[in-house]
Amino acid sequence: MTTDAIKRLRDKTNAGIVACQKALKESGGDVDKAVEILRKQGAAMASKKVGRAAKEGRVESYIHQGGKIGVLVEVDSESDFVARNDDFKTFVRDVAMQIAAANPMYLKKEDVPAAAVAKETEIIKAQLVGKPAVAAEKIIAGKLNKFYEDACLMEQPFIKDQSLKIKDVLTSMIAKIGENIVIRRFVRFQVGEDL
Repeated sequence: MTTDAIKRLRDKTNAGIVACQKALKESGGDVDKAVEILRKQGAAMASKKVGRAAKEGRVESYIHQGGKIGVLVEVDSESDFVARNDDFKTFVRDVAMQIAAANPMYLKKEDVPAAAVAKETEIIKAQLVGKPAVAAEKIIAGKLNKFYEDACLMEQPFIKDQSLKIKDVLTSMIAKIGENIVIRRFVRFQVGEDL
């Protein structure tokens, strides 16, 4: 376990030095395996915090393309102390930029109306006429996942690191800060849309 490996792992995960050392020891010095170990630990820690009330936080605005796109997003935390934390502020800003760039329609899968899922499924089925039933089921599942990836903020690949989804970035932020964090709601405006 070298200092360079610890530094590379910290750069990839923002985890503390001790956590990086333990993960590298457990992975036998393999940085990629250590990243996976830290992500699993972060997910476990985050799941313990999820039920806790998040009634503080901040509303962030982001204006893009010379005033052509605007976003408001509310991200909540458990304490106002965390809401003033620079890492939290950066995370909220990144979420606002993600919304401006990727234009999600919903926050998470559960928010997608059943009618929208049914309509998307119908469109996919129409494209699969003549395919064997077993293959069609797999294709439908894959295309629905792609639909969720495009339409739901939490399922979208993070614009700063395509290997992570927004829900993964949120989980690592919860693990890093040690409080429950909730992306509560957002709205995106674009000049000339819906005219």
